[in-house]
Amino acid sequence: MGTPTKKNSNSADLKYVFKVANDLKKIIKNYKIVVMKSTVPVTTGDKIEKILSKLKNKNLVDVVSNPEFLREGEAIRDFIFPDRVIIGTDSKKANNKLKSLYLPIIKKTSRYFSTSRRSAELIKYASNAFLATKITFINELANLSEKTGVDIKDISSGMGSDQRIGERFLRAGPAYGGSCFPKDTRALINIGAKFKTDLSIVKSVVTSNSKRKILLTKKVETILNGNLNGKKVSFLGVTFKPNTDDMREASSIPMINYLNKKKCKVKYFDPSGEKKEFKKLKNVKYCKNISSTCLKADLVIIHTEWNEFKFLNFKNLVKKDNFKIYDMRNIYSPTKMKKLKIQYFGIGR
Repeated sequence: MGTPTKKNSNSADLKYVFKVANDLKKIIKNYKIVVMKSTVPVTTGDKIEKILSKLKNKNLVDVVSNPEFLREGEAIRDFIFPDRVIIGTDSKKANNKLKSLYLPIIKKTSRYFSTSRRSAELIKYASNAFLATKITFINELANLSEKTGVDIKDISSGMGSDQRIGERFLRAGPAYGGSCFPKDTRALINIGAKFKTDLSIVKSVVTSNSKRKILLTKKVETILNGNLNGKKVSFLGVTFKPNTDDMREASSIPMINYLNKKKCKVKYFDPSGEKKEFKKLKNVKYCKNISSTCLKADLVIIHTEWNEFKFLNFKNLVKKDNFKIYDMRNIYSPTKMKKLKIQYFGIGR
């Protein structure tokens, strides 16, 4: 079940979860294992168990936390080849049944962890918050790299080769978005507040990520020398990551909204199709292919690293002199762009 952020709050909205628990209370007649796959705050399992207390007292139910660790666009692969399977329960019966259920998967390369229910709930939040922290850390270092004439890709490679750190999630780019990291980092801060614990690092991550959307939008303005009125800006990709149509908290939304207000002529193409977020914007147009999107552009922004955008001949596409490229995913080589006499801007380079 979805656990979105409550309006005017950082806490997770659990109404859908509790509705299912109340529905189950009416229909369970013999022993069942109720498995919570959703990302939920610590003690949610306790609350579900309280709803099902009559069934629990009759030994008809065990409530288990089994968080999922699936990436958007890679869900099937991640399910079949998981890094780990987390089972949170103090019931030997439930644990044995779930271990048997997962046996075909955990026989491969993954690991099976049995822990307390509250620990399993917190592992999910801690994992997402740490990954969001890695993204935010490298993004802040990218800001420093731009000021010091350093290539952030070298920093990422040098850091990532240390096995204690690892190279994954050390790729500088836009602010993180999507259905998990934004809401889960906010929810974790809220959980900390409820238990009177100051999660200052996670708070800093959320603040820095919000500022990044503004910073990169201002960067576009700088690239265009502060003159946005009437400028033709083309976006390649608008989703928060490739291989998904998810627009939740994508950096493209505030960027395109700002450019629209400044009367830029914005065109965009995304392999996942037109987006409702931009349909009502006067100066924003969806294009059905890359060539029509880039044609005669003053600035081409590579926002999402879809494979379709990795091997482009921009001079043939734009068909105009003095255009600029803002590569927000550092797909292309600044050296090669310089040789082609294309004005190129990356992240942290």
